[in-house]
Amino acid sequence: MSDEIRPAAKSPKESSLDRRILELVPPSLTTIAQRMLQDEEIKALQDYANVVSIRRLGFNDHGPVHMRKVVRNALTFAGLLKEAGIPMSLEQEGIGSFEDSVFALFTAGLLHDIGMSVTRQDHERYSTELGRPIVDRYLNLYCPDDVARHVMLRSLITECIVGHMGTIRIHSVEAGLILIADGCDMEKGRARIPLLINTEARVGDIHKYSSSAVERITLSAGREKPIRIEIEMTQSVGFFQVEEVLFPKLSVSPARDHIELTAGIIGETPRRYL
Repeated sequence: MSDEIRPAAKSPKESSLDRRILELVPPSLTTIAQRMLQDEEIKALQDYANVVSIRRLGFNDHGPVHMRKVVRNALTFAGLLKEAGIPMSLEQEGIGSFEDSVFALFTAGLLHDIGMSVTRQDHERYSTELGRPIVDRYLNLYCPDDVARHVMLRSLITECIVGHMGTIRIHSVEAGLILIADGCDMEKGRARIPLLINTEARVGDIHKYSSSAVERITLSAGREKPIRIEIEMTQSVGFFQVEEVLFPKLSVSPARDHIELTAGIIGETPRRYL
């Protein structure tokens, strides 16, 4: 019998992202967020999803670092909307709190790509299937004995996960933020390992090479709208990430009216998209 296989130890990048994420969650969610960030099943799913994505399929990072970046981005957006007095859908509809929305964003972001452990096609749907026992486990901690809240949040988390590719219509601000948060993980580090491993030309390489041209993405309060996304790149190939990956997601996001988007080559006048 082979030795027990355990999840890999966290990388320094994962640990750094964990610290930043815990700074962004409301104090009432700190304990449960810490537990989820240390959950061995979640970590194992994220690690294996990354093996399938990078080594088997030759794609960009879809593992623990990427999923943490999506959580960080989504919580940053949520905080900027709150500062601007813009309610999330649960608050607007009078059925939940800001903390409820943050719990949904955190959970969905942490699980949204675990379906890559199965396959690329329809991976968002496999993410919901693989993640449901985990979602229920933490909902039982977050809102025990509250069936209505449990059902509401499970449904919202499902919408956030299945909607993150922009291929089905979503309606909540929360799901719209996950959609954009996912699209914003395009900095050069995401393509570093695939570029090192796969040296032969293949269909889809434009995603890796365009991502490697994106130097940094800055998320901040906007001048005219609550959220500003600024993308800086070293080469024009980076515009592929903006125009073919991020902008299509922005255009169908229920949160699009709250976003400013600029992108440009470092040292040149940036383009204003939104």
